[in-house]
Amino acid sequence: MSRAMALLRSSHPEPGGAVTLAMALLAAGAGHRGWRLAAVVATVAATQLAVGWVNDLVDAERDRVSGRTDKPIPAGAISGRTVGLAGLIAALAVPLLALPLGPPATVVITVALVSALLYDRPLKSTAFSVVPYLISFGLLPAFVVLALPGAPAPPAWLVAAGGLLGGGAHFANVLPDLADDAATGVRGLPHRIGSAGSQLAAAVFLLGATAVLVLGPPGPPTWAGWAAGAVAVVVLPLGWWAARRAEGRPVALFRAVIVVALLDVLLLVVTGRVT
Repeated sequence: MSRAMALLRSSHPEPGGAVTLAMALLAAGAGHRGWRLAAVVATVAATQLAVGWVNDLVDAERDRVSGRTDKPIPAGAISGRTVGLAGLIAALAVPLLALPLGPPATVVITVALVSALLYDRPLKSTAFSVVPYLISFGLLPAFVVLALPGAPAPPAWLVAAGGLLGGGAHFANVLPDLADDAATGVRGLPHRIGSAGSQLAAAVFLLGATAVLVLGPPGPPTWAGWAAGAVAVVVLPLGWWAARRAEGRPVALFRAVIVVALLDVLLLVVTGRVT
């Protein structure tokens, strides 16, 4: 594995790429064009890179103990120092990239980043592990709206939907690592309520997010909203069922979360109602 590829893998490219794509679609649907759209996407991408690299660095020793040779640092494909430096650069780049979009947007995305980094340490091993996800994912769509000319106030339903998506992502994301985490002393909220409880929590959060997105915007729900709700009702139980049957490290429910999250953002783009 090349050093560049190892660095990319350390950034958690799948969830980070999904979040960046979702916010890019949301930004386009909200009316961002040209340099503003590029700035929004670059800023969100920088937050995802920073959080992913810091997470891999913080977890490196636990990954070694767990025998996670699929991860670049414990596998020896890249040094923790390099990953940490990359995370620092990405974190410092976030407010600089956001600054042309205005002070309100810059403050909100910086708070979202700090909240996400607090998950890596110290909140990951506490009963409050879901809180950074609720805050950071709620602030991401708020940042997209505040980055529009005139910094319009983001609607409460949009922030709530983002937070619920984040909560669902947290429980689903941790599921494949519950056993390894428990063996190395991680005791976040998903570990405290167990696999079955985490699967239920992930489904409830995601269905709640979909319901808010369908019913929250002004006016009656659209046909696209009802269709998205129907798909979510089918996809999430299928992901839960596949995760229950999987052996080893099940990721089906996490992938179902990504599908529903992107579906929810596409719903916003189709309806065009984010402000």
